[in-house]
Amino acid sequence: MASPGFFTCMLLLLFISTWPCHAQNVTLSVYYETLCPYCADFVANHLVKLFDNRLFSIIDLRLVPWGNAVIQSDGTFLCQHGPDECILNAIEACTISLYPNEEQHFRFILCAERLVSENKLNEFVNCFNTTGMATVPIDCYRSGYGNVLENQYAAETARLNPSHKFVPWVLVNGQPLQEDFKNFVSYVCNAYKGEQVPEACHPLPLMINSSKKASLLSADTPYSITLLLVYGIHFCFSLL
Repeated sequence: MASPGFFTCMLLLLFISTWPCHAQNVTLSVYYETLCPYCADFVANHLVKLFDNRLFSIIDLRLVPWGNAVIQSDGTFLCQHGPDECILNAIEACTISLYPNEEQHFRFILCAERLVSENKLNEFVNCFNTTGMATVPIDCYRSGYGNVLENQYAAETARLNPSHKFVPWVLVNGQPLQEDFKNFVSYVCNAYKGEQVPEACHPLPLMINSSKKASLLSADTPYSITLLLVYGIHFCFSLL
């Protein structure tokens, strides 16, 4: 007769095998500059779709506010849309760093970019209140740390392969969408290999795929989890 420890072990493995895996999320990277009208439009009118029908639940969002800025010989920044853009780039970089929760920092960036698209840049400080944030990112910028972050973003942007041709430059799992960036939802849904498919990826009524059968190990199970399950099963049976 199987020992109580065996049943406990198997229940634990079953729990592990059905636990949603963050590693299956799709990485959506957006390289942009804060006062670019095309970037502001993308953030305010397209990227906001992340919050439609739980699409955000399968995405790891990376926002990189640098764009077409350059570092001059004296170490200062030259931004395409002037000094105000350099400042807002650094403030948004600080916001991302200080509030690493993607939904939280995106709320502020969405608010700011909406104001940019409405030519109301002078009101962007109100976004700290409307999103429930403190003005700590402004202190971060004034301390100079925002520029440290911007140097990091500059280096990351320079390493893009292929190099960005324009902004916003959008990548899904490292692959640039080129001119089709506004269609990012389709690319995200196609790239997602997990089981927790959000409603946003099912414009038609959800059909059950009869070819997918429940199993302890599936093709979508990450390699590390697979190894854990294999060794775990072996251990469980050693308890018999």
